Amino acid sequence: MNDRASRPLPDRERGAALLTILLLVAVMAVVSAAVLERLTLATRLSANSAVLEQAHAYADSAALLVGRRLDALIEKEPGKLTLAGGWLGQPRPVAVPGGSVAVTIHDGGNCFNLNSLVAGKDDADLRQRPLAVAQFTALMELLGVRPAQARLVALAAADWIDSDSVPVQGGAEDESYLAGDRPYRAANRMMADASELRAVAGVTPDLYNLLRPWICALPAADLSALNVNTLMPQQAPLLAMLAPGKLTLDMARAMIAQRPGGGYDSTVAFWALPAARGVVPLAEAAQQAQLMTRWFKAELEVDMGGTALRQWALYDARSAPVRLVRMTWGDEG
Repeated sequence: MNDRASRPLPDRERGAALLTILLLVAVMAVVSAAVLERLTLATRLSANSAVLEQAHAYADSAALLVGRRLDALIEKEPGKLTLAGGWLGQPRPVAVPGGSVAVTIHDGGNCFNLNSLVAGKDDADLRQRPLAVAQFTALMELLGVRPAQARLVALAAADWIDSDSVPVQGGAEDESYLAGDRPYRAANRMMADASELRAVAGVTPDLYNLLRPWICALPAADLSALNVNTLMPQQAPLLAMLAPGKLTLDMARAMIAQRPGGGYDSTVAFWALPAARGVVPLAEAAQQAQLMTRWFKAELEVDMGGTALRQWALYDARSAPVRLVRMTWGDEG
């Protein structure tokens, strides 16, 4: 017994034992590497989460400061807002611990408000507004969209928002969307973001990309109010859409170009400009040209040493103090 126990293992058995040991070592190495990788990833995620949380905090703080800045801007000349002071569209960087915040303020009302396609006080009572449908159609035509396509898209967009489920002639309601490969229903409520237009019948990716700089979805079913003292020459289509078929792009550009350095003091004088050549828009449309801005939009770009965050803030300046009504992050809808 003792002689057999002390007898050396055959070469084949010793080789098998060695392979077993090597296999165990390899498995332990793989497991250790996986554990180390997960630990490293968890550490990085934790660090990134902390940086991102700090970036959000900086953006939120900047949004509050913008509100105070807007209050001061409006108080300078109540009832009238011009480009004086260079506040429009100019990025203003602010240094913060560990990075910076760049703030850019825009006139948030100089756009076609998609929610103006309807009239009503709440989502249960939204009715199509023919004037806004005509203006949206005109805007698209001014941007080069075929008249027939522009009309159908405007009607479909109005149907998307209005409260009922009965399509107008040329419009689109549930039956149009339920018949698709990925069926869905019309919202039948105001749009929360302009990007919702992509879901409307007839809106292709190319058309949406064309319209995106010109449209918005303000949280009110009001006609698009344009501040003639802050409109830029390249925004002439927005002005021309107020009087479809009457006010041409060249006329609209001239009216903006003739703006005095201190801005217009009266909308009556604005519509009486020689450049308008006697164009008399509908009374309701004429009132859309205003001297003041109600909606402001701020772009907040936070850079934290390689970690970037972009947020958008929407403000309502209808009454003092200016009220922050919406915050979104990422690229603008």
